[in-house]
Amino acid sequence: MFTCEARSDAGPQEAWALLARPERWHEWAPHVRGAWGLGEPEVQEGRSGYARLFGVLPVPARITEVSAGRSWTWKVGPALMAHRVEPLPGGCLVAVDIEAPGPLEAPLRAFYAPLVERLLDRLATRAASR
Repeated sequence: MFTCEARSDAGPQEAWALLARPERWHEWAPHVRGAWGLGEPEVQEGRSGYARLFGVLPVPARITEVSAGRSWTWKVGPALMAHRVEPLPGGCLVAVDIEAPGPLEAPLRAFYAPLVERLLDRLATRAASR
């Protein structure tokens, strides 16, 4: 498992609203052009659906766990990704913990982690600007 994270000057509620509401994912992850079946207005545990990448590619996902206002986890293919918001003095931490089977984890860490770090930076900045 590995973790990607960013610190934000926003309160946890502002960051959570961006992180947990599929209709807002495009605000910080421009490659995500929609999602359906994962819950409304926020992701809901046990729901299965899709995230639409680049406007055309539907990627199946299942929400496996939700702790309202704090964290949610989804399974995408063989990977589990836990999305978290943690309060900090003067802001919050947004993070994604990624767990994948052994042979898949190294390439995800090398190639996907830098993208996730940039996306979390965007989320942190967007949340703080509200």
